Amino acid sequence: MNPRRQKRLMAVSAILLVVGGAISLMLYALNQNIDLFYTPSEIIDGKEGKIPQVGQRLRIGGMVVPGTVIRDQQTLAVSFDLVDIGPAVTVSYQGILPDLFREGQGIVATGVLTKNNHIDAHEVLAKHDEEYMPPELAEKMKGIKHVKPEQASYGNAKAGE
Repeated sequence: MNPRRQKRLMAVSAILLVVGGAISLMLYALNQNIDLFYTPSEIIDGKEGKIPQVGQRLRIGGMVVPGTVIRDQQTLAVSFDLVDIGPAVTVSYQGILPDLFREGQGIVATGVLTKNNHIDAHEVLAKHDEEYMPPELAEKMKGIKHVKPEQASYGNAKAGE
């Protein structure tokens, strides 16, 4: 092998090593900031065969179970249960809740799983439009006692439209 080819090989190898290292660092950084979305049933029973680990950051969406909202009179701490089609998950939150937050309302919370059925949330978002529900969740929630049939519909479309 002549010296010129050897230099080219070393240069290409160095470039590939730097690019590979940069891609690895980017994927590692992105992995640290990904919040996977779960429903309460998926947290308890697993999502696609995987149960989230305690300490994992995640987002959870569901309906606030009526009668489960507990507010601390001294602080802004609040806890409530979320449910979809199965078991409930307890969410604890420290802060001011959105104006649209209420019992029976759909919400999305972002936080950390502290037990297999408990989440410490750092953000709570209330669903803005009561009529909209993702199609796959609407299909699962049809026939559930605490969900009215008209709430479990696809988008804002009314019957006959």
